Amino acid sequence: MKFSLFVHMERSDPKKPHKELFDELVELTLMVEKAGFETVWIGEHHMMEFTICPNPLNFMAYLAPITKTIRLGLGTIVAPFWNPVRLASEAALVDMMSDGRLDFGIARGAYQSEFDRMTDQMTAKEGGGPLREMIPALQKLWTGDYAHDGEHYSFPTSTAVPRATQKPFPPMWVAAREQESHDYAVENDCNVMVTPLIAGDASIEMACQRFKQACTNHPDKPTPQLLALRHTWVHEETEDWQRGAQALRDWYAYFYAWFKNEQTPKEGFIKPLTDAQMDELPGFGLDELHDNLLIGTPAQVTKRIKHYELLGVTQFSFWSDNGLPHAEKKKSLQLFIDKVMPNFN
Repeated sequence: MKFSLFVHMERSDPKKPHKELFDELVELTLMVEKAGFETVWIGEHHMMEFTICPNPLNFMAYLAPITKTIRLGLGTIVAPFWNPVRLASEAALVDMMSDGRLDFGIARGAYQSEFDRMTDQMTAKEGGGPLREMIPALQKLWTGDYAHDGEHYSFPTSTAVPRATQKPFPPMWVAAREQESHDYAVENDCNVMVTPLIAGDASIEMACQRFKQACTNHPDKPTPQLLALRHTWVHEETEDWQRGAQALRDWYAYFYAWFKNEQTPKEGFIKPLTDAQMDELPGFGLDELHDNLLIGTPAQVTKRIKHYELLGVTQFSFWSDNGLPHAEKKKSLQLFIDKVMPNFN
């Protein structure tokens, strides 16, 4: 089992400087590198203070010279927002700058509020088309000359300049949910990322079944890696787990407010769903969140991850976004490093 950190700059207080948030993200990255984490992942988001990252490649270009061993993961690039020619070269440049430490995660996107601003009237549900067209185009641009005339992209003979350090190209990861997505990832030589959000371990078990089925369906392909991304808050035996559960309930009040796309943002902020609105959504009782997310003591969290390992998960990603102050995020992460990681080889 390998471990990674999934992190964003997340701003709920307009008085807090963005530079301070950025410095905190860098601190967590250096902290997990020292602890032996495999990867730090940062995802792409636009015009929202909730999760700040207009271009994860910029973060990776900054982190490349101040880190040495940790891999730099795009978690994830949103395919419909990019031109493949530009993306292939920019990613190759960061792979070169980091001496071959880039991991390239890509997804179709989810927030309609972002699609409204980043595309020409495309719906988020239509994002799968550009994603499926983008992946093989990038692979060909990274390996030589390639011209493309497709439904979503068209360009004359092109190639990625500079060349990526990793051959034939940086490891690719696809965010997958349904069987079709798992099959597409395996067929196209991509690793798989699964993100059950607030769902419990049954969702991980189902994802592992779909992943194994996809590998069975494509016996000529090498078995890829499987990453499980989970909200994680580790606490001491004497601490109250409800603080972590309440923080994540509050985090999802913002998440679903953005997802509903019913408000006009004001300087990057919107109002979260009310407690009454959250009570109407299934799965958001504190006891349910405690049971489903990785909220627990080191022993409890270790037991859950051991189960994932037996299911076939090869990388567990500690999702640190939860709206809590930096000091509390850091404390939880340190407990994970000190008391959970040593239980794995």
